[in-house]
Amino acid sequence: MTDPIRITLGGYGPANTTCSRGMKVLGDTLTEQFGNEIAVHTVWNVMDFGYKAADLLWMAETGVLSLTYQSTSYIADRVPELDFVDLLFLFDNLNQARAAMDGALGAWMTQKIEARIPGYRVLGFFENGYRHISNRLRPVRTLADLKDMKVRIMPGEIHRRSFDLLGAVPCPLDLKPGLEAILSGAVDAQENPLANTADYGAHKVHRYHTLSGHCYHSRGLYMNRAQFDAWPKTLQEGMRAAARRAVLAQRDLAVEEEGLARKAIEAEGGEVIELSPEARAALRQAVQPLLDEARRRFGDEVFGMIPRA
Repeated sequence: MTDPIRITLGGYGPANTTCSRGMKVLGDTLTEQFGNEIAVHTVWNVMDFGYKAADLLWMAETGVLSLTYQSTSYIADRVPELDFVDLLFLFDNLNQARAAMDGALGAWMTQKIEARIPGYRVLGFFENGYRHISNRLRPVRTLADLKDMKVRIMPGEIHRRSFDLLGAVPCPLDLKPGLEAILSGAVDAQENPLANTADYGAHKVHRYHTLSGHCYHSRGLYMNRAQFDAWPKTLQEGMRAAARRAVLAQRDLAVEEEGLARKAIEAEGGEVIELSPEARAALRQAVQPLLDEARRRFGDEVFGMIPRA
């Protein structure tokens, strides 16, 4: 009897996060289709075992994990083209962002990632969603309110330069040290979707939550290429179909979780602040030099991969 093909999925959040639940959809879908031909194992949170969130990338690249997810910002140093999707105010709304990721822009990103990182097959993009700013100091209603505020941001040069242009003090930190800095007060603020803010407990120390919606982010699904390419064609096709099903399920969960997270923030005494159109325009204008630079760097063709709003 042939041994089952072992498939190990891994992430960096508790089992109740939307990405973990998306991974479960993926694993369950595969198991339903292939039964005893495969053996699916899931490590929900590698940080529970002393790893960093960023370690997921080498773990999938080297085959320690079969498949993982991680924000595309974490590999922008190796795939410079991903700087494009780190730009603030690139998309006008959620539907436009999803259409871009499902269409030409997502295909372009996949091609660039696989060309520059031979260890990966990219099977889709989970939705990290629109990022907002929370802080412990004061309500952020205008650009001036961000001045000199220490903000934990994800690693990535575009993020660093963006928050510098916004007048803040950007503090690029991986997830675990970032959380420690947020909870200890070593940084004043952070930027994340509401669901992440609540899942990681930042809402317990941050009173002010501004719905800036300054950046839409995706988490790539990175499959170890050697494992994937060695599989039978039917399993390869099954994995791609399962990944697509997982992406769609995770998106629905992400929208649901944002609503629940807002309620959790408000229940904790948090103040949720809506930006005026004028304030939002001022934020966008502050980072316009990066958008102009990106147009010169990437050209109208890449900007044209974003569907009309």
